Amino acid sequence: FIGSHLVAALCEQGRDVICIDNECTGNRRNLAAYQDQVQWISQDICEPIQLNVDEIYHLACPASPAFYQKDPIQTMKTGLLGTMSVLELAKTCQATVLYASTSEVYGDPLVHPQHEDYFGNVNPIGDRACYVASKRCGEGMMMDHYRQDGIAIKIARIFNTYGPHMAINDGRVVSNFITQAIANAPITVHGDGQQTRSFCYVSDLVSGLIALMASSQETIGPINIGNPDEISMIELAQKIKRQCQSTSEIVLAGRPKDDPSRRCPDIKKAKKELAWSPKVSLEDGLDKSIQYFQTQLSTGVID
Repeated sequence: FIGSHLVAALCEQGRDVICIDNECTGNRRNLAAYQDQVQWISQDICEPIQLNVDEIYHLACPASPAFYQKDPIQTMKTGLLGTMSVLELAKTCQATVLYASTSEVYGDPLVHPQHEDYFGNVNPIGDRACYVASKRCGEGMMMDHYRQDGIAIKIARIFNTYGPHMAINDGRVVSNFITQAIANAPITVHGDGQQTRSFCYVSDLVSGLIALMASSQETIGPINIGNPDEISMIELAQKIKRQCQSTSEIVLAGRPKDDPSRRCPDIKKAKKELAWSPKVSLEDGLDKSIQYFQTQLSTGVID
């Protein structure tokens, strides 16, 4: 999802791009327009990587609970062994490596909005731990290789991102609400719907990652990349229902364990060090996403 938009943006800049993907959640179809510009390698990053590159964007790992909880051991391996493999490549090539970490490292935060100096409130043995713990450990490995081996690193903490190329069966709230609203099926809101998230449109997120990679060598992060506009889940459901012109009923259901009550980035650091801030409003981003899902559903494509 995010990787396909990043590759497209780099191709538009005239960059030579190699994409490594085991296709557990990625899909080559998302890069159809750039197939002549991208070298595709079908490989799991836990295996040794032999390439000669200048920059590495390390985005590998399922990000949706529905996917990363299917095989938690493989998720943990991707976060640990995969990151070690990427760092070995960076060391060999003397390349700069950008690590896509996550707002999940803050857990169910007790500080709002979340700033980069906050250590988080995390359950290390819960159902989400395979993803959360591997990302926290990945950040630590990045810092250790920076301090011990002098590898040039960048760490981005990505907050909730949405947009075209999300899988219809992704399982996260934006795709769930949109597909339910398009079908005029009940829109399922977990808990009482008062928990909040902050949603960043994918083009904004990608511009933030590219700005971080292009920043000075002293800018290593972690840096929050996300949209600070906070919205409750019940409000999001109502907004998507309106924008889909749906007749769906909004219904409440049980809330997943360790589901954060609030999630909102403090982006002062990104503004100062990257001159970056999001540009796409939630309304505009949802319109683009709804159009994408309508097209996918009309053609029967679910991934």
